[in-house]
Amino acid sequence: MRKYIYIALCAMMCSCGVYKKYQSQTDVPNDVFGSGDSIAEVALQANSMAEISWREFFTDPYLQRLIDSALVRNTDMQSARIAVEQAQASLKAAKLAYLPSLSLNPQASISSTMGTNGALSGSSYSYNIPLQLDWNIGISGSVTVNKRKTKALLEQAKASRDVTQANLISTVAQEYFQLLLLDKELKILIETDSLWDISLETEKALWENGQAYSTAVNQMESSNLSVKTQILDIQRSIRSSENEICKLLRMTPRSIERAEWGAYSLPERFGTGVPATLLENRPDIRLADQQLAEAFYNTAAARAQFYPSLSLTGLLGWSNNGGLIVDPGALLMQAAASLLQPIFSQGKLKAQLKIAKLNQEDKLNAYVQTVINAGNQVNEALADCQVALEKNVLYQRQVQVLHEAYEGTHELMNNGKASYLEVLTAQESLLSAQLNEAENMYNGAAALIGLYIALGGAVQ
Repeated sequence: MRKYIYIALCAMMCSCGVYKKYQSQTDVPNDVFGSGDSIAEVALQANSMAEISWREFFTDPYLQRLIDSALVRNTDMQSARIAVEQAQASLKAAKLAYLPSLSLNPQASISSTMGTNGALSGSSYSYNIPLQLDWNIGISGSVTVNKRKTKALLEQAKASRDVTQANLISTVAQEYFQLLLLDKELKILIETDSLWDISLETEKALWENGQAYSTAVNQMESSNLSVKTQILDIQRSIRSSENEICKLLRMTPRSIERAEWGAYSLPERFGTGVPATLLENRPDIRLADQQLAEAFYNTAAARAQFYPSLSLTGLLGWSNNGGLIVDPGALLMQAAASLLQPIFSQGKLKAQLKIAKLNQEDKLNAYVQTVINAGNQVNEALADCQVALEKNVLYQRQVQVLHEAYEGTHELMNNGKASYLEVLTAQESLLSAQLNEAENMYNGAAALIGLYIALGGAVQ
């Protein structure tokens, strides 16, 4: 027994490295968001958008209600929640692995023999009532490593849940803004259709008075019919967009209550927080970090296979052979200890350790790439937001100028001083500018959604 204890103590001293805890990666480049004065300026603002709730990103009350419903009803969110609860159950079991297992396995039997005269002799009863205890001491650190790895898996499940939630919020917001864009485009087309109807009637009157050709009327009517077909396409797209939102909310198809695309505007400045704040909020980086932690503990577990394992077994109970069941019989006691030290395993242990180390290296590379991708995504989102903001001013002015040009050209046509081609050109230019302005507003909303994801997808 002293030899066993001595060997166990030596094994524990040799396996101290197995107990080492994983340290999260924090070495991030200072220019993770990119270079440039404008990027650096917004990246260091104290008022960090990376720390605010998604409700502060998306303030529309109709959209907030849709997101709240999606977070409760969406199938992917339910699966993510279940995965977290499963990981929590696994961690609880891993923590209880430090304790011994206790089992009761009672056994009883009855036997009798037949004599030469064919008669049965008296029956013989026997039973065992053992209470068995098994305890794997885990001197190599395997139990601790498994617990820490299971905890890393739990953190992965939580990070995956946050990724799912952030993606769901952004998808609902994107579909909602797409729906508002379609509403805006439909409104523009209906107003355009009304104006072009007036132009068509004017051109018909000029033709009837001999002041225009029939080809001008045909061209006007063709353009007018084109707008009417676009209205039908937009109405069909609205139905499809509403159905997409219903699928996200796990609801049957129905009309989606929403606001009008009115005075929506982008913030004039965007704060992103310092890189450390960004890394704390992005679930994909947290997930990559915990995957690296899992690989770290897999390496530790592979290394622990080289050290001995100590198991203790105890047995306590009663045994009785041949007597009555009510007879206590003989007291049964047994204790055993076993120490298993691998010596030669056909190279399997070395191969497993090498594979684990290579996998850990691969996860480290993946983590570094995730950080780089995060910085690039923030840079792109900031640029998209800034460009949409600047283009919005230009589009507003363009629509104003073209609207004045259309009214002037239409007035000239009424007085016979402008051809139908000039009116058509002015009409189509105005419609194109109005649709481009609406599209840019949507692009700005999409850029804001992209920034929300790039900053970690606030899930509070």
